[in-house]
Amino acid sequence: MKFKFLILSSLFLFLLTASNCNSSSDVNETPDVEVDNTDPKEGEEKEEEKEEDYSTMAVPADPGSGLEWKFQDFSDDFEYEAPAGNKGDAFFNKWDDFYHNNWSGPGLTEWSRDIPFVADGLLQIPAKRKAGTDKISTGCITNKTRVQYPVYVEARAKIMNSVLANGIWMLSPDDTQEIDIMEAYGAAYSESAQASHSWYEVRMHISHHVFIRDPFQDYQPKDAGSWFMKDNIKWREDYHTYGVYWRDPWHLEYYIDGELIRTVSGKDQIDPLFYTNATNPGDTSADTRTGLSKEMDIIIDVEDQDWRSSPASGNQSDTYTPTDNELSDTEGHTLKVDWIRIYKPVEK
Repeated sequence: MKFKFLILSSLFLFLLTASNCNSSSDVNETPDVEVDNTDPKEGEEKEEEKEEDYSTMAVPADPGSGLEWKFQDFSDDFEYEAPAGNKGDAFFNKWDDFYHNNWSGPGLTEWSRDIPFVADGLLQIPAKRKAGTDKISTGCITNKTRVQYPVYVEARAKIMNSVLANGIWMLSPDDTQEIDIMEAYGAAYSESAQASHSWYEVRMHISHHVFIRDPFQDYQPKDAGSWFMKDNIKWREDYHTYGVYWRDPWHLEYYIDGELIRTVSGKDQIDPLFYTNATNPGDTSADTRTGLSKEMDIIIDVEDQDWRSSPASGNQSDTYTPTDNELSDTEGHTLKVDWIRIYKPVEK
């Protein structure tokens, strides 16, 4: 009887345990369902980070009554790879990797074809010391399609943290008419001059030139408005957009970050010295001025300009040129351009 009781007890315990195990499995088994652990805000942030197509962004300038802007296909968003030594068709279809003639640059500048390159969606123009010399080896590119008024040209760029000049500009093939969309010098201090550079770091030079080449004469506005300053912005610290509406030979509008910040208009502002006289440049006896009327090349470059002597000494030998220590900051000595876009006004 005892043995029989033990068998029955064991059987009862076995059945009870089996029942409990099945019940536990039914309750705790993980359902076969995919779980989305994505932060609901993440998609929104990525969407916000996505840049608007540069060709469809609003143009800040007014094209004129009954007109609208037409995007020009020689604009460039630099969304391709163009290594310095082998830039390829995407680059060369629109640009030459040098100046618009054989000049290699001002002062200590020495433009080299194997310096500019395109990577990470940016045109990049670095500067470095040419080995064994005091020369600054850097770059210049020129668009293969010339522009003429009426035209709007705008670029998004981040300038260098450097005493070197960063320029996006337009120049006639004969070098007699020039429009500077932006010209900037981003550093706060010059080691070579041992002087503050803070006046320049917060100013953006926006101007134009008319020239007589022989004997050489140069007119450009020298009023305070040609050196734009706003809220002590240090232009090297971020990307900004710089644009000019070349409406006609006697009217220029300059835009920074979509804001009209300067207008230069009329013969006495564009060419008060009669340098664009068609018959006899510089002769004020007869007014045959043509103003800014010639086709121009679009140029993007970096320069070591020897005309900017240190105001601390007034000595022309104390020019603002980068030292080897300053040039060792490669990131700080690279001009970066995100895009450049060109528009013509056409009838609606």
